[in-house]
Amino acid sequence: MTTSPTIEKEYEHIGETSGCKNHDHDLIHELSKRLDGVWRYDQYIANAEGQENLQKFWQSVKAQEQDNICEIKKLISQQIEAKCF
Repeated sequence: MTTSPTIEKEYEHIGETSGCKNHDHDLIHELSKRLDGVWRYDQYIANAEGQENLQKFWQSVKAQEQDNICEIKKLISQQIEAKCF
């Protein structure tokens, strides 16, 4: 599939300037996505009222995401402490 010259021109300078290394950006991006998701789980739990198995599932997923968020925060802190960020 070929792209049009207009689209190529529109994107030709994307990525030239970087505020941080890719792996640090990846951590921040992933943290943001997971933070956006984790706050929704309380609503999912409420929506599953009367469905104990579904509520347990959402509670479990929420706990896993909270653990993932803690781990990502630790990794970001390590990157900052090592002056790699």
